[in-house]
Amino acid sequence: MGTGMIGMQWIIFIGVALVSWLVQMNLQSKFKKYSKVPLNNGMTGRDVALKMLHDNGIYDVEVTHTPGHLTDHYNPANKTVNLSEGVYEGDSVMAAAVAAHECGHAVQHAQAYAPLAMRSKLVPVVSFASQWMTWLLLGGILMLQSFPQLLLAGIILFAMTTLFSFITLPVEINASKRALVWLSRSGITNSYNHSQAEDALRSAAYTYVVAALGSLATLIYYVMLFMGRSRN
Repeated sequence: MGTGMIGMQWIIFIGVALVSWLVQMNLQSKFKKYSKVPLNNGMTGRDVALKMLHDNGIYDVEVTHTPGHLTDHYNPANKTVNLSEGVYEGDSVMAAAVAAHECGHAVQHAQAYAPLAMRSKLVPVVSFASQWMTWLLLGGILMLQSFPQLLLAGIILFAMTTLFSFITLPVEINASKRALVWLSRSGITNSYNHSQAEDALRSAAYTYVVAALGSLATLIYYVMLFMGRSRN
């Protein structure tokens, strides 16, 4: 492997890591800022989640809390909206935005939103790929000239995780759109704080965009490495 390719690899990895760090810092800053802005009605994240679910005719999804910070997620397997403790008990604009966003996924599930269904089907494939691709890529780079098929196998598995990242984008963006429309329509947010809820969810979406683009950039690097093996 030439020094040029090694240099490109480090540029990609450092660039992606730097942008990811900046986006995460921005999200943490927004979370801290909007967590201090209370809702006028005093509803907690749990209250907001239950109301959004019920307003959409969903009564078979449980709202529970999960340990950690920014660990909020919807689990379609057992139909649970899992809110981090700060969101579950919080009565802030941030708590309402995050809770509504996760319920947006529950609404997607109930309405058979195609990208969510596709992402759910890819979960076992991505889980398998994540288990083996690092070893295949590493072995493939070490044995690039003698056994290039090993790197190709790693690239195929990595491509599955990249596809998963891009399918995640419309799922997350759509959940935020559903959340923001409902927050405004139901009166949870008002003309003063709705833009703050929108800003918070936009900042969260950036993390998925960066992850997808970073995965694509890394995939392109491995493909270039594989295709250029005969010139090394």
